[in-house]
Amino acid sequence: VRAGQTITQREFVLLDSFNLSLRGTNWLGFVAFGGVVSGAVLLFWLVDRRFHLKGLRNRDYVLVWLLTLTTPLLVTLGVPSTNLPAIGLLTGTFYGSAMALTLTGLVSGLLPMGMTIGVSHWLPSVAGGLLAAFFGGRLRSREELALLGVAVGLTQGALFLMLSVASGIVWYELLGATAIYALLGLAWSVVAIGLSPYLENLFDLVTTIRLVELANPNRPLLKRLAAETPGTFQHTLFVANLAEAAARELSCNVELVRTGTLYHDIGKMHDPLGFIENQMGGPNKHDLINDPWKSAAIIRKHVTEGLVMARRARLPKVVQAFIPEHQGSMLISYFHHQAQQIVQQNLTRSVDDDDFRYAGPAPQSRETGIVMVADSCEAALRSLKDATPEEALNMINKILRARWQDGQLAESGLTREEMSTIAQIFVQVWQQSNHQRIAYPKLTAQ
Repeated sequence: VRAGQTITQREFVLLDSFNLSLRGTNWLGFVAFGGVVSGAVLLFWLVDRRFHLKGLRNRDYVLVWLLTLTTPLLVTLGVPSTNLPAIGLLTGTFYGSAMALTLTGLVSGLLPMGMTIGVSHWLPSVAGGLLAAFFGGRLRSREELALLGVAVGLTQGALFLMLSVASGIVWYELLGATAIYALLGLAWSVVAIGLSPYLENLFDLVTTIRLVELANPNRPLLKRLAAETPGTFQHTLFVANLAEAAARELSCNVELVRTGTLYHDIGKMHDPLGFIENQMGGPNKHDLINDPWKSAAIIRKHVTEGLVMARRARLPKVVQAFIPEHQGSMLISYFHHQAQQIVQQNLTRSVDDDDFRYAGPAPQSRETGIVMVADSCEAALRSLKDATPEEALNMINKILRARWQDGQLAESGLTREEMSTIAQIFVQVWQQSNHQRIAYPKLTAQ
């Protein structure tokens, strides 16, 4: 073996058997690579804080760590293509394109620094991974993901062909290798699509595609809601229209808002007639009860029962959050007022406000905050018939001001300026659903 010559595995074993090999730690390289890795982790954390107000959960960091470790593991095992397309696609669908591009780019850059990998193996996978990361968070169906897999495969194959065309490989061997690299890119996309549902359930993740699937009206809980509580279901649809329009204007997660709103009142199925929208002109159950404390307990119970139903249906926790947070710790004013009137006539009793407040918590995200105010404004907007847009806007602003002053939106991340925007959007949606119609002349009988 000459100086500067690359030592093969066979030569190294031979040299080692004669004790002619010298092992040592390259401390300078070790420290330098550790610094680069630490810088990459810091950069990922900064991007996370930029695009996620409260940061990822610990389980999300565990998933990112596991996905990152699979790449060097596969290189060590001698797999001819890295799994960067799978990492980009999974991270993009779980955490968005910005996070996916950051992670895929960092892993791509660190890989040749820490391991030996050929350019023709590395660069096509990098291109496929970045492509998957960029589009992964923007897709809305499994079919679109499948098409993305084809695009990743074609990208990998084309780039491998360009890198290898000048290497002197026989054309039919080159075409065969190109086809294999294209199929590998497609295969990693298929692996990512297949793993996605399992990872979603294991790590309690929501993707755009999963939210769209949960919003399907044929889902068991939504079918029950429409059949058992038709009034609540109609209320839910109008609240969803209001909240979705506001979320789109404020650049929030529209799919999450839509899905969370559809499930926010499923707890009313525990006692449909306890809520006026389901009484269909029949007797009011609470008039027969004639006890505001019991009535308030029935109303409050739709939150706790809703959470039980959501857990049984294994809804994601981010969707479950809409059930308690859309009510926050608001006061059930109607029955609270009734209780105060009773106490004024019977001084032996007292009113504890906690008996007439929801347990909370208050909205913890912009999305649940939007649903809270949409839910509060829905009944008021439905009651308007001949009101002008200015009158509707004034009424909505009063409701939003009351929620703000009560502290219900303090932890949601919504600002006072956004409250004005939300009010205007609600009026626009109300006008669209309450548009005027042509008055047709009455026909006389012949």
